[in-house]
Amino acid sequence: MATPTLNSSVEEVIEGLPRAEQLIVKRLRTLILECLPKAEEKNSYGVPFYRRNRMICFIWPSSIKWEPTKKEDPEKLVVLGFCQGNRMANEDQVLLAEGRKQVYCMYFKTMAQINEAQLRALLFEAGMIDEEFKKGKRK
Repeated sequence: MATPTLNSSVEEVIEGLPRAEQLIVKRLRTLILECLPKAEEKNSYGVPFYRRNRMICFIWPSSIKWEPTKKEDPEKLVVLGFCQGNRMANEDQVLLAEGRKQVYCMYFKTMAQINEAQLRALLFEAGMIDEEFKKGKRK
């Protein structure tokens, strides 16, 4: 597997992942692209980020280190982060702040943990929150 770089396409990043992460990332990516069709997908920090008016969400596989010295947590194989998570209803308490003020995350270790209906609702909500920032944009 090739090591993805900041210049890699999102497809190259995904293809460079271990198989278990690759499956989860591909499913999350498909859901994001379905639920946020107007969002732009971009490789930022070596992982897929999605934005329209602002950053909406990202998928961060654990094999791509934010901090090179940090140990991998086997319970947190793939992270789905919501950049405006603090503004989301989070009625089911599935989004974790973990001491952060704005970005809230979910963790997936297996495909079975992906609750598509729940994720679709969260992605639609994140898209609606992103639309609120459209008003402040200059034309």
